Amino acid sequence: MIQAFGRVYRFILIVILLIAGVSMERAGLIEYLSDPYELQYTVGLIGQHIWMVAISMAMATILGIGVGIIFTRPGFKRYAGFIMYVVGLGQTVPSLAVIALAMGVLGIGFKAAVFALFVYSVLPIARNTLAGITAVSPWIIDAARGMGMSNARILFQVEIPNAMSVILTGFRVSLVINIGTAALAFLIGAGGLGEHIFVGIDLIRSDKLLAGAVPTMLLALFADYLCELLGFVIIPKGLRLQREISS
Repeated sequence: MIQAFGRVYRFILIVILLIAGVSMERAGLIEYLSDPYELQYTVGLIGQHIWMVAISMAMATILGIGVGIIFTRPGFKRYAGFIMYVVGLGQTVPSLAVIALAMGVLGIGFKAAVFALFVYSVLPIARNTLAGITAVSPWIIDAARGMGMSNARILFQVEIPNAMSVILTGFRVSLVINIGTAALAFLIGAGGLGEHIFVGIDLIRSDKLLAGAVPTMLLALFADYLCELLGFVIIPKGLRLQREISS
């Protein structure tokens, strides 16, 4: 079932890319990027975009997984609901408002954008880490404890591996949201592909707008695909096979 869905997904993706290619040619994007100066400038914006996403996601992943683990421990479980509410406050506010608030605290530029993206990306990772570890069957933990494993070994060798599929899903969602939201960083002087998008809107130039929108879309699709590949590395083989059989 999963293999069949994968083939359909790839076919649809190819069709979308072909349609997008024709549309880009008609909109003048290919001609625009054929200019060496514009191509180099666009590559620089892509680098800025990736750098913002990489730093903010690294911070969000460390905090999100840390919070998710801490509040599954027996002494902290009762506070989990309140902490998830606090962590989730960043996503209850529109992304543009979060960026504006970060700018008010840290000023205009890269630091404010990274902080805003970090705040906006923590919740899915923390929530899925908490849910994944909580969902591990008690009998598995009891069996590990009966084998004489310490609490630390149970966490790192039993609970986290069994929860890794759910944790990776949270990371995947957070990463895709982060890539899209990073386009707004241009509004506070942090650069990125949003520069092409908003300048293209202001000048009513579809080629410049697409020069920012298309790479942003491709980055999101590529990141999603990399997360799928990452799953084959960090999710235990037995759990992957069990998921495929149940599907």
